[in-house]
Amino acid sequence: MSVLVNLIAFVVALGLLVAIHEFGHFWVARRVGVRVLRYSIGFGRVVWRRTGGDGTEYALSAIPLGGYVKMLDEREGDVAPEERHRAFNRQPLWARNAILFAGPGFNFLFALFAYWAISVIGTTELRPVLGEVVPESPAAEAGLAEGQEIVAVAGEETLSWDDVLMRLLAEGAGNEALSLAVETPDGIRRDLTLDVAAIGPLGEKPNILGALGLRPWRPTIEPVVGELLPGGPAATAGLTAGDRIIAVAGEPVDEWQTLVEVVRARPGEAVDVTVRRDGERREFAVTLGRVEGEDGDTGRLGVRPRVEDSAYAGMRRTVQHGPLAAIAQATGATWEASALTVKLLVQMVTGDASVKNLSGPINIAQYAGQSATLGVVPFLRFLAIVSISLGILNLLPVPVLDGGHLLYNGIEWLRGRPLSEAAQATGQQIGLVLLGLLMAVAFYNDLARLFGPS
Repeated sequence: MSVLVNLIAFVVALGLLVAIHEFGHFWVARRVGVRVLRYSIGFGRVVWRRTGGDGTEYALSAIPLGGYVKMLDEREGDVAPEERHRAFNRQPLWARNAILFAGPGFNFLFALFAYWAISVIGTTELRPVLGEVVPESPAAEAGLAEGQEIVAVAGEETLSWDDVLMRLLAEGAGNEALSLAVETPDGIRRDLTLDVAAIGPLGEKPNILGALGLRPWRPTIEPVVGELLPGGPAATAGLTAGDRIIAVAGEPVDEWQTLVEVVRARPGEAVDVTVRRDGERREFAVTLGRVEGEDGDTGRLGVRPRVEDSAYAGMRRTVQHGPLAAIAQATGATWEASALTVKLLVQMVTGDASVKNLSGPINIAQYAGQSATLGVVPFLRFLAIVSISLGILNLLPVPVLDGGHLLYNGIEWLRGRPLSEAAQATGQQIGLVLLGLLMAVAFYNDLARLFGPS
């Protein structure tokens, strides 16, 4: 994945979501009569600015990692007597709360729109049919077997592997067992119980399905090179698209999965790769690449298979809804993603989930680039998740965030008067420290994922 693609996708994604968040504050402030002095996206050096006819300055800065809406406020400077009714601090509590909540609220609305668009556009999903089930794994103990299709998790219908993963995360975290409904190839439905506690916290598993012993069905793919990764070991050695790989390091290869297993077991090794090209047998000396992972290093050849569409016949389904039906689907998806995010945050605070789940800008940029290259629907899904995370993060009761200001307003409502400026300033300092620690942990996690096993 190109670093440039990651960077561009990250800037576009974060810039868009920050702009939406700040526009929520801006739009509601204007509606309740507060004067907005500045609407700014980004920090650092201003690269563009314009003053509108309404007197608001609109600005774009060089670092798209945030933004702000500056409103008229007597606590930040002198305000002319004729303008005091338009100052933020002069507004009733309900109006100030509405302005503060509008930023996160617009993030949730955007996620709702993104999920609605995905539902209307439609997606082609791989049915959650099981391939080989690992012996003596939680899946095998539950009675799951190859060829069964998972049709429900915890009572909720699952149409794809994405649905299965989401339900496992949402319902499995904190629970010892999960109910599954499967359908056998001959149409018989069975209800099973999966022991998820046996593998520890699901949120810490990079491969939840593998940890449970589940392997999605896959077709038998011929070991024919469909595409070579530029600069990869195979391309460097001289392999070309269309080569049929028949042996690696002397081990026969009869299908693509065998090739994967043989290569993965030899990280960094120099091996002979035997291929059949135009009816002739040829050998190439290849130094395999090395990929670091939690379970140790694995080898990489740098090739992708040639897969015929007919290989997936009957295993794909199109999931699509009309504009009205998509509203219910989008609402459910937004609620489920929001609830899962809150649940994981709570579990990180209580120690039931690891802080390794936190992601920083590096990891987010990688996901942004990957989703953008996969197409509109994956990028929209990525934007929806990040938008929800941004909304929930800003609602945390931490001073300097929207949730912290809402907390101050709640205290003011209970006391009948606001906190002193000194108390609020102390709270802001504490909030900055907490936010700094949060970002430090997220950045550390990014580096740990990037440079080695975590």
